[in-house]
Amino acid sequence: MRLRQVAIMAHKIAPVAGQLEYVFGLKVAFRDPGVGHFGLANVVMPAGGEFIEVLEPIRDDASGARYLQRRGGDAGYMVILQDDDALAHRARLEAMGVRVVARSREEHYRYTHFHPADTAAVLLSIDSVQGDPDWREPLSDWPPAGEQWRDYESEITLGMTAVTIQHRDPAAAAARWAQLLDKVALADGEAWEIALDGEAIRFVAPVDEDGTGVVGIELVVDDVDAVLQRAEAIGVRTPDDAVKIGGVTFTPVSGE
Repeated sequence: MRLRQVAIMAHKIAPVAGQLEYVFGLKVAFRDPGVGHFGLANVVMPAGGEFIEVLEPIRDDASGARYLQRRGGDAGYMVILQDDDALAHRARLEAMGVRVVARSREEHYRYTHFHPADTAAVLLSIDSVQGDPDWREPLSDWPPAGEQWRDYESEITLGMTAVTIQHRDPAAAAARWAQLLDKVALADGEAWEIALDGEAIRFVAPVDEDGTGVVGIELVVDDVDAVLQRAEAIGVRTPDDAVKIGGVTFTPVSGE
């Protein structure tokens, strides 16, 4: 199982995508008309075979609009994992009583979005690309990013290695996700961590008043200092040498 995509919910896509492009060299590869079904618009930005998605509500009744109101501004929204058989995970989680809020009905690309109330207050999706034996490869097919996304890969950002979720009880949240993913959660200081295929999901105590949701993403970059200099130039560098964009703290780490 691999971490493939993390979504940010924003009031407006353009400022967030623009900052991600300036600081991390990320480029818009795809705009998925299918998210309009959920009252949203989006852009998908490749990051070394993983993806950052920025979403914007286009209807007042969209769940994304309610999410922004609850979180008090732009915020991390969704974690998308990839495995070889999304339908097997769907059946297993539904048998556990986990509710499904959206599911695919096509054969090639399969996804299941699970209700945040059953997944420690974070929208979780487990997806698979049928007929792709190389799905673990960094640049394997990923339909949510369109067909030409490899042409938009960044020369600065080389991959995404971790996502951080906040919760008022991080140990309980980690234990719940470990159960959902059939993985093991291990303590890491005051945080908890679930290891995936080369990536990790981390659970920490609240960093804001809401206390839920995705709050951090770790990106591998070619030059950490250059990334931080660009972040400082536009006022998004944090005191602890990270970058705050779209309500999410991006931590650049060296690819060497």
